[in-house]
Amino acid sequence: MAAELTAPQLITRHRPTLDQALEAIRTRAYWSPHPEHPKAYGENGSLDAAAGKAAFDAVLNTRLDLDQPGTDGWVGGEVSPYGIELGVEYPHADVDVLLPAMRAGQGAWRDAGPELRAVVCLEILKRISDRTHEFAHAVMHTSGQAFMMAFQAGGPHAQDRGLEAVAYAYAEQTRTPESAEWTKPQGKRDPLELTKRFTPVPRGIGLVIGCNTFPTWNGYPGLFASLATGNAVLVKPHPRAVLPLALTVRIAREVLAEAGFDPNLVALAAERPGEGIAKTLATRPEIRIIDYTGSTAFGDWLETHARQAQVYTEKAGVNTVLVESSGDYKGMLSNLAFSLSLYSGQMCTTPQNLLIPRDGIRTDQGPKTYDEVVADLARAVDGLLGDDARANALLGAIVNPDVKARLEAAAGLGEVALASREVANPDFPDAVVRTPVIVKLDGAKPDDEAAYMSECFGPVSFAVAVDSPADALELLRRTVREKGAMTVGAYTTDEEFERAVEEVCLEEAAQLSLNLTGGVYVNQTAAFSDFHGSGGNPAANAALTDAAFVANRFRVVEVRREA
Repeated sequence: MAAELTAPQLITRHRPTLDQALEAIRTRAYWSPHPEHPKAYGENGSLDAAAGKAAFDAVLNTRLDLDQPGTDGWVGGEVSPYGIELGVEYPHADVDVLLPAMRAGQGAWRDAGPELRAVVCLEILKRISDRTHEFAHAVMHTSGQAFMMAFQAGGPHAQDRGLEAVAYAYAEQTRTPESAEWTKPQGKRDPLELTKRFTPVPRGIGLVIGCNTFPTWNGYPGLFASLATGNAVLVKPHPRAVLPLALTVRIAREVLAEAGFDPNLVALAAERPGEGIAKTLATRPEIRIIDYTGSTAFGDWLETHARQAQVYTEKAGVNTVLVESSGDYKGMLSNLAFSLSLYSGQMCTTPQNLLIPRDGIRTDQGPKTYDEVVADLARAVDGLLGDDARANALLGAIVNPDVKARLEAAAGLGEVALASREVANPDFPDAVVRTPVIVKLDGAKPDDEAAYMSECFGPVSFAVAVDSPADALELLRRTVREKGAMTVGAYTTDEEFERAVEEVCLEEAAQLSLNLTGGVYVNQTAAFSDFHGSGGNPAANAALTDAAFVANRFRVVEVRREA
C-alpha cells in the first residue's frame, strides 16, 4: 500500500504538537492547540461556520458508505432532540467478516512504533479539528446540546481529550527503551553479553461503546488511547448518536490509508433498532479492550461478563456539593445556578445533592437559614434562565424521553423550591426544553433518602437539609462510597472543615472543587490538567486521562540474542 503521507512528513508536521502535549501533562498547566472560538476557523483548510453547516446539511438524508468489509445492510433512524430527522444511513456489519479484517492490519500498525502511531493519530485529530463546525452540528443534533456547547465540548475539548490520550500512550510506550546491550561480568571468564529488544504489542481489538450525551468527548479518549498503543478499534455508537462517531471513523480510515496502513484498523458497528449488539461484541474473543460510558447497570454487566477484555467504565454517581459557609454568597449562588443549568443537567459531573445544615450557614451577607439558601439559589437559577434566548443557549434540549420522565417525577418527591418550566425554542419548535427543578428533602427521613441516594440524571437537584456540617461530611462519605461520585464541591470559610472535606475525598477517591465562585464550574474539567473521574469509587473504574488509562492497552515483548 503506497503511502501518500510519509513518516517523515507526519513527524515533521506533528512532533512539535506531541512534544507540547507531553510537556502539558507533565506540568498540568493550561494548554490547548484547538481553538474554542468559532471565528478561529476558516483558514488553512479548516471549515468556517457557513462551510461547516453546509457540510453537515450535505450529509443529511444520505448513505455514509465507509467501504468496510462485511457490510450486510444499512441502518439509521436518528432523530435530533431538536426535532429533525437526520436521515443518515450507516453500514451494518457482519462481525464474523469485519473482526478478522480488522486484526489483519495490526501487525504493520504494531511495527510502525509509538512515534509514528502517535503522529498518525494527530493527523486524524487535525482533520477532525478542521471540520469542527461540521462536528458541532452533528453533536448538537444527536446530543441535544446547545450549539455553542456542542461546538466547544464536542469539538476542541473532545479533541484535547483525544490528544491527551495519545500523549499518555506515547509516554508509557517509550518508558522502556527500544533496545539494550546487557553485559554481566563473570570474573576471570568472559562476560555474558546479550542484545535485548523491547516492543510494545497491542492487546487486540478495542471496542468503544459510545454514549448519547457526549459522543466525541467521551468517545475520543478510549479510541485514541487504543489506536496509539497499536490496537485496532471498533466504534459502536449509541443508536441516537451515530453521526459524530461515524464521521470520526471515516476520517480515521482516510488518514490510515493515506499513511500506508490498513483502514480497517478503525471501523464502525452501527446497529439495527433493538438489536443490542454491545453485549454480543463485548464478549467476542477478538475484543480485548472495552471503553464504555453510560448506565451503571450495563457498566457492571461489562465488568462482570467481558472477562476476556480490559474494561474501562465511566458509569454514574451521585455528585454532591456541601455548603457549610461562604465568603462570596452571591458568587456561590451564581456558580451553582450555572452548574445546575448547563446542558439541562445532562452531564455525569452535574451536582445532584446540595447538603445544607438545617440551622443555616454563615455568609459575607450575614447568616442565612436553610430555607433562605434554597430560595436564593432558586432565584439565581430563575434569573439566569429568565430570558428564553439565554435559557436555550444554556439548556439545550432534553436528550431523550427518560430524562423528561425523571424530571416530571421529581416534583412529587418533596417540596418544590423551584419548579421546572417549558422554554420555547423559536428555531426548533419540536425541541423539548425544560429548566431545572430543585426539590427540598430532609436528610433524616428514610423516604427522602431513597430519592437523594439514587442518581436522577437530568435537570433535577435535591437541597438536602442535614443536622450539622459533621453530618454532611458523613453523608458525603457514604454517598461516594456506596454510589460513587464524578465530582464533589464544597463551600466553606472554615479551614478545619475544608481539611475535613478534603480528607473524605482523599479517602474515598473523589475529585474535589472548593469554593468555586467565578468562571470555572464543578462540572467542567480541562484536558491536560484535570482528571475526569478518579477510577477509585463506584462512579468509574478509570480516570480520563492518566497513565493507568493507557498502560494496560499494550504489553512489552522482549527478544534476547547473544551479542
